[in-house]
Amino acid sequence: MAQVNLIDVQDDGAIFDGNGWDALVVVTPSLEAIAQEEVGALANHGVTVDKRIGKQVSLLFAPGLAGGRLIVSPVKEVCDDYTDVRAYANAARAGITMAKDAGAMRPLLIVSDSGQGKYEFATEVAALSCGQELWQALELREAKELGAPLEAIGLLNSSEAASALNAIEAGRMLARDLCGTEPERMSAPAFADYCVESLADSGLKLEVEEGRCELERDYPLLSAVARSSCAVSRHQPRVVSIEYTGDGEITNTYLFAGKGVVYDTGGADLKVGGAMAGMSRDKGGAAAVAGLMKTISMLKPKGIKVIAQLGLVRNSIGSEAFVSDEIITSHAGCRVRIGNTDAEGRLVLADILSHLRIKAEKAVNPQIFSVATLTGHVVRAYGGYTALVENAVAKSQSVASNLAQTAELWGEPVEISSLRHEDFGKIVDPSGAADVLSSNNAPSSVTARGHQYPAAFLLKASGLDKHNLTSDKPIAYTHVDIAGSATEGHPLYGKPTAAPLVGLFQYMVNK
Repeated sequence: MAQVNLIDVQDDGAIFDGNGWDALVVVTPSLEAIAQEEVGALANHGVTVDKRIGKQVSLLFAPGLAGGRLIVSPVKEVCDDYTDVRAYANAARAGITMAKDAGAMRPLLIVSDSGQGKYEFATEVAALSCGQELWQALELREAKELGAPLEAIGLLNSSEAASALNAIEAGRMLARDLCGTEPERMSAPAFADYCVESLADSGLKLEVEEGRCELERDYPLLSAVARSSCAVSRHQPRVVSIEYTGDGEITNTYLFAGKGVVYDTGGADLKVGGAMAGMSRDKGGAAAVAGLMKTISMLKPKGIKVIAQLGLVRNSIGSEAFVSDEIITSHAGCRVRIGNTDAEGRLVLADILSHLRIKAEKAVNPQIFSVATLTGHVVRAYGGYTALVENAVAKSQSVASNLAQTAELWGEPVEISSLRHEDFGKIVDPSGAADVLSSNNAPSSVTARGHQYPAAFLLKASGLDKHNLTSDKPIAYTHVDIAGSATEGHPLYGKPTAAPLVGLFQYMVNK
């Protein structure tokens, strides 16, 4: 098991040597905020020798304390109006890295009292950030037979949060493995198999669809994207359906479509000039949704039903590749003219959303979400932040604003974009031969409203546009573009973040 185990520790006496912990990692906005007298005294004494203590992450020799190691990692600018709880995450990551590098295997994490407000979940966010920092790539773990980088991390006075945090981290680890692994090890069939293996005995209802005839019938747009890959058995598409039904009366239903393009060559509109590198990460949406379902299966929230579908394809180039100008009828009966084969993710999502739409029509208080690394434009617009684009029904229910408030408190801040009338104008087929045009033929990053108008296409191509505010069955739909937030660090090979798993989970269980 490569996941670090979090353990609740309620006894302040655990800070002393001989209690099983071999380092103290103190995350604190100031030395004065350290609640443990012995720890505070040692840290303040250390300042007389090294004035960097309390200003940057520092390791102090600490006789009598756990492992003789005291690491003080300062939380910076906590009083700044624009600082959020990620300041605690950054400090915890720096501290746990120093503890690991110093040789600790069982560090005890101490997060100084952060108060309420925007730092209400500082301890939980700090603990989860350690998992993000310590995650090791699946290929590396398998090649070198690596286990967990640490034996355990203790959480001092954490209000018995460890069990829930371990479940969240288990989901995030699955999501990072699925998103971050190279395209042969995590091809579409391998992705599906990894989900089946990881969710075995979870109590979830899980189905994998793989027959070409059935996929072409039920997911025609998705199958067009996958068409050139079908000649290679290990690259053939899959659709994974996962369902959870909580105990008690169901009061809310959440439906998720995850984009899982395991590799995106661009298809016939080939990515050139080095733009293909990193495209094995184009499956981050499906990865995050799969991880979310694992967390849900472990924590078993009551009163909700969650339905997810993951569209897994490789957008290959070859003699069978779909091309621009083709007109393909979606599962919802919408005739789609292909504008650019490198705008393939919205095609994968449209058919899945159509299936979820049918389920939502019979569901209790449904909310539909699509989660995808969809556009370069969202990165240009918002950098490393997730974007939410909602339909009028979701807006009337304050879905995006409520999700944004929750995600902010849990260290996954998002930006909210509005869907405008002009966005629907961008998907009109100039020839009139098709109902909609999938995209223009320029990169989204240089297209005005490049991350907003795809939501208009998704509404039309999936049939969700028929479920507007004035319809007999309005359905809330929110598109979640994670192209900027799915990974961190290196622009091509950075570490997957599993965003927006934590924010979505907390939104559902605390709604």
